[in-house]
Amino acid sequence: MMGMMRNWRCRVSPILLVTMGMRVYAQDPNLTAISNAWVKENSFISAVPNTALPPNFEDIKAKLPEVIWPDRPEVVKCYQRTWQLAFANLHQVSAANGFVSPFIDPVFNQHIFMWDTSFMTLFGRYGHSAFNFQGSLDNFYGKQHQDGYICREISEIDGQEIFQKFDASSTGPNLMPWSEWEYYQNFGDKERLTKVFPVLLAYYEWFRTNRSWPDGSYYATGWGCGMDNQPRVPKGFAPDFSHGYMSWIDTSLQQILAANILIKMAAVLDRNADIEPVAIELKSLTAYVQNKMWDSKMAYFYDRYRDGSLSSVKSVAAYWALLAQAVPIEGEAAFVAHLENPAEFARAHRVPTLSADDPGYEANGHYWRGGVWSPTTYMVLRGLTAYHRDSLAHEIGLNHLDNVVKVFNETGILWENYAPDAVKGMYRENMVGWTGLTPISVLFEYVFGIRANVPAQTLVWDVRLTDAHGIKQYPFGAKGLLDLYCAKRRHSSDKPHLRVKSNIDLKLKLVWDGGSEMIEVKGTR
Repeated sequence: MMGMMRNWRCRVSPILLVTMGMRVYAQDPNLTAISNAWVKENSFISAVPNTALPPNFEDIKAKLPEVIWPDRPEVVKCYQRTWQLAFANLHQVSAANGFVSPFIDPVFNQHIFMWDTSFMTLFGRYGHSAFNFQGSLDNFYGKQHQDGYICREISEIDGQEIFQKFDASSTGPNLMPWSEWEYYQNFGDKERLTKVFPVLLAYYEWFRTNRSWPDGSYYATGWGCGMDNQPRVPKGFAPDFSHGYMSWIDTSLQQILAANILIKMAAVLDRNADIEPVAIELKSLTAYVQNKMWDSKMAYFYDRYRDGSLSSVKSVAAYWALLAQAVPIEGEAAFVAHLENPAEFARAHRVPTLSADDPGYEANGHYWRGGVWSPTTYMVLRGLTAYHRDSLAHEIGLNHLDNVVKVFNETGILWENYAPDAVKGMYRENMVGWTGLTPISVLFEYVFGIRANVPAQTLVWDVRLTDAHGIKQYPFGAKGLLDLYCAKRRHSSDKPHLRVKSNIDLKLKLVWDGGSEMIEVKGTR
């Protein structure tokens, strides 16, 4: 979420004035754009808008997954309130905004944001049977320019773009491929994958052409990367809107992540020939960040200044390297260890967005100067999963959930972000919005340890709690609904006793402290 100035607007003018000699011509910027062939496959641009009213929470709450945790009723209450807030923030398409799908609002300034929406879909997928949260991204796809560009912030009122295209803050982060791939893991929706692939590839190509330096690395700004007030740019440059001539570590890593996912999508869709340039860049960009942005002594990734030196700011931005799977093999353990160091990221509330040993760190978080944010913490957790660091992921996820729920108990509010050194919510209230990630996705995937891989017809249940817990009506694929229950145990090494009811056949991979087992679940029809 952007900083406190995010209500500021800079509309795109429908024309540009171009001086040619003594005459001034009105010139449509679309006429000067270089068309991208993949945009011709973008069916969202010409889609008939879905003008249906979003559902009322009371009418659909019975369709949502039901959390079971008898020993933690306050967590269940927070979970239920999160869905209630999410459904209160749904909106209908209007003729004025030109959107194509009902959508969830980030609860900020009547604008939709690219990275907020990408994160909100990551918990919204669990409520898919009640509302198509994934469709919120369709409103960005429907606004794609013919050259592949998509603006990062768009007015919900009139559909106007808030930034001019070539403003350094106009777009990003490039997280939409991640959102779509996670959705595919839960639902196996190949039809949607087919529709979004050319859109995402066209945007990837625009981003590569217009957001990279000659050496192949990428740049952003404080607003463009989303973490607007982190002390990252060199002295003399505006932290909010200047790229500072830096290679930005998160933006470069996110492009690696996007490339990895586009390659996976192409394999599913049998379109490998379409992404050959992506595969080439993936190799070279990964080598760049490992050779030019990795400090082997510190075992950390840093922004790179234009003179070739590295920043000393330890930002959570570096941990996109886990999801991108770009960490040097020899440095993996030391890189992850920063997350376990109380002097850095293992604060009372984990994970701060700025290391506590940085001079710019603030104990109350002050937005991105150490604030704990649901989206970045979730990113870290998903990255730890990619490196099979499941025990640490559970530890951090439980700490994060406990702190969010404690604040909820005290205030009745889900906050925009949280103080790292106190049990305290910060800034805007009821941000569901992306704070919905914690009581839903973090609870399901990292506290309960339940993660779906529908294309492989497999559900992983990594049981680490000793409390009785479970989920009823857990969505699995287009039609699957699962009731999952784990009985109370005395020790974490005790084999869990499960009760599983499903309407479809699947494989359940049970993991616990004492071992693992593959279970064939037969659906009841």
